[in-house]
Amino acid sequence: MRGSTLFLIFLLIGAGVAVSIWRGWLPVADRWNPWAPLDVRQPPGLLTPFKLWRLRDNPALCEQALQSSSLRYAHQADSPADAKCPLTDTLRISGGDVALSSSFVSSCPLAVAYALFEIHGLQPAAQAVFGQRVVQVDHLGSFACRNVYNRSEGRLSQHASANALDIAGFRLADGRRISVLKDWNDEGDKGTFLRQVRDDACKQFNTVLGPDYNAAHRNHFHVDMGRWRVCR
Repeated sequence: MRGSTLFLIFLLIGAGVAVSIWRGWLPVADRWNPWAPLDVRQPPGLLTPFKLWRLRDNPALCEQALQSSSLRYAHQADSPADAKCPLTDTLRISGGDVALSSSFVSSCPLAVAYALFEIHGLQPAAQAVFGQRVVQVDHLGSFACRNVYNRSEGRLSQHASANALDIAGFRLADGRRISVLKDWNDEGDKGTFLRQVRDDACKQFNTVLGPDYNAAHRNHFHVDMGRWRVCR
């Protein structure tokens, strides 16, 4: 009984603190405020997954987060409602501090997660392993109106809503290229870098699938912002 009472007291205190922060009665730093807009320039913390989750159905809040990044983007026109794979509130991402092999269509939450990954995962990994920056990300595309694995039946892929991106490789400042297909099993720096990139991607995206998952992903990292958290 005593334990239940203490739990209730702590629950009430926690609820009171949360309401005070939400109302602005208790000032805290934005990174510790669950309701403060996400700033992708700040190091990810315990509240980052919650702040990313809040962006799913809030285009205005999502764009506010995206504006804190260096990504260049343009709004895409919504597709007809009767389209097989209708797109709404999507963006075309054309690059930023890091170039892209080509632009890609993206949901806003995916773009924000990509910006976080680029700043706090990709570049630190490159500096740690190679002592230099990544200057280009090579990808295989984002939007594709299809089911998972192109099956004739089954659920739609996250690619069907532009909520996924397939990353195939990277180019370093000195011109070296690193390929998921060719270098995943490398026992030197390239393999070390790719495994670090995969692990860091898992901190920002909900799902990350690579060569260790199955043969279909032997040449890329699939990253998406779907409902399931998977890191393979």
